Amino acid sequence: MLKLVAATLLTSALACSSAAFAQEKGAADEASALVKKAVAHFKAVGKDKACADFADSQGAFQMKDLYVFVQGTDNVVLCHGKNAAFNGKDMSNLKDTDGKLFIQEMSNVAKSAGAGWIDYKWVNATTKKIEPKSTYVEKIDGPLYAGAGIYKP
Repeated sequence: MLKLVAATLLTSALACSSAAFAQEKGAADEASALVKKAVAHFKAVGKDKACADFADSQGAFQMKDLYVFVQGTDNVVLCHGKNAAFNGKDMSNLKDTDGKLFIQEMSNVAKSAGAGWIDYKWVNATTKKIEPKSTYVEKIDGPLYAGAGIYKP
């Protein structure tokens, strides 16, 4: 009986652990909702306050493995929620592992459609492995757009 109880507790602990890990990955609907919220916030408070809020790791614009970035259709990062070293950098020539110029694709989608998803491969900071990623981008105003990406299962 004791072995059965121990086995049941272990199974429950592993299931909870797996569920907790799974909840750490953002979903597509969460990413698009986060971007929409970021676009509204950017328009309401302006770029300086919005960029500061996007960079706040305890704030409303970072959840699970999701974060917001803002860049121009000239491919220059205005602000990056997870890595301030990207701010002001031209990402025009950034390619994924297959050679895809995904930043240019993001800019093209923002310019032409106003919003949409871009698929590419990127290193997952958690797993340290190259994984399929999809980023939702949405135009803010003028040449600026916001985005947030998810790692696909």
